Amino acid sequence: MKKIMAMLMAGVMAMGLTACAAAGSADGAGAAAPSSSSGDTIRIGVFEPSTGDSASGGKKEILGMQYANAETPTVEVGGKTYNVELVMADNGSSADKAPSAASELVGKDVSLILGSYGSGVSMAGGPKFEEAGLAAIGVTCTNPNVTAGNDYYFRICFLDNFQADVLANFAMEKFSAKKAYCLGENGNEYDQGLCVFFKQVFEAAGGEVITDSFPTNNSDFTSYLNKAKSEGADVIFTPVSIAYAKQIMEQAASLDIGIPFLGSDTLDDNMVLEATKGTNLQLYVSTFYQEGGSEKFDKGIKDYINNNSDAMTANGGNDTIAAVTAMGYDAYYVALEAIKAAGSGDKGAIKAAIPGVTYTGVSGSIAFDQVGDAVRDTAYIKTADTSAGTWAFEKVQTGSK
Repeated sequence: MKKIMAMLMAGVMAMGLTACAAAGSADGAGAAAPSSSSGDTIRIGVFEPSTGDSASGGKKEILGMQYANAETPTVEVGGKTYNVELVMADNGSSADKAPSAASELVGKDVSLILGSYGSGVSMAGGPKFEEAGLAAIGVTCTNPNVTAGNDYYFRICFLDNFQADVLANFAMEKFSAKKAYCLGENGNEYDQGLCVFFKQVFEAAGGEVITDSFPTNNSDFTSYLNKAKSEGADVIFTPVSIAYAKQIMEQAASLDIGIPFLGSDTLDDNMVLEATKGTNLQLYVSTFYQEGGSEKFDKGIKDYINNNSDAMTANGGNDTIAAVTAMGYDAYYVALEAIKAAGSGDKGAIKAAIPGVTYTGVSGSIAFDQVGDAVRDTAYIKTADTSAGTWAFEKVQTGSK
């Protein structure tokens, strides 16, 4: 089924995207002792960027997994309690480095993989997991091509075609937008894929879309921002990395652009939020979770961050809850449910069990479709409160009817 889906999707999704994954529930009785991992420990590989352009998001995603592991450090399998160990590998935010990081985890006797933040690295590392017969549960890798054609990759997040649909509809409903300006990095699968999907939805509804691409390592966005203004754009859609988004926000504020910005899940980051503080910018992002969604989780993760200097540093120096942290937290519990459903730490048994797993997490209900993607029909829209320097909930948005 996945091979067929991959062929059908190839034409539309050649430019790809970046973000998330899926999960489950169920207990296995009369289980055999784990054969992947060893002794009294089951190892879960963490395939995430802790360096490079996506490091800020990767660290926050890992933070959610680490908090969940601290909260629930064991799993019951076959009447025996096993310790759960997180084994880290840094994919460097780079498709070039991702295969070696994936191979590193394959060689460390892990039972399954969690990650990654970033679709490009997920697609680059995916074949290594497939070759090893090792299942991976993507957390926020939203590009449709992450799972298409790879029977071993699953995910708990919504996809980019859905995310672009949500944002296009929001632009038309919130701002009565008729003209949109889309800006992404040249050659970046995540950026360009989202721009393609957004353009399709927006133009199908009668709107006009102007698209531009900037070169890698660009640091001056003045000409692009001024073009959006001179062309009379009603909204600017810029689904870029955290580092680029920070620069774009800072320069847009200094130029007094005055056009509302729409951002994808990558812009839901404390560094981007900080760049808007004290400005007159309007920034709206689509995301997976908004602080306040789970009182218990919010209190627990804030206590964890405030009492752990490493966690505070990983979270950017404050205790604002990132949506990717909530997703990392949910992904860990989905992994535990898969292990219990398999009744074993064996990688093959876990892979076979994942499609039937369902789980209700802090980010919502999680289940898998026949491709291994999450069944999700809503996204959170939140906006930057530039006076308070915090995110404010805007609405829950669905896609096209």
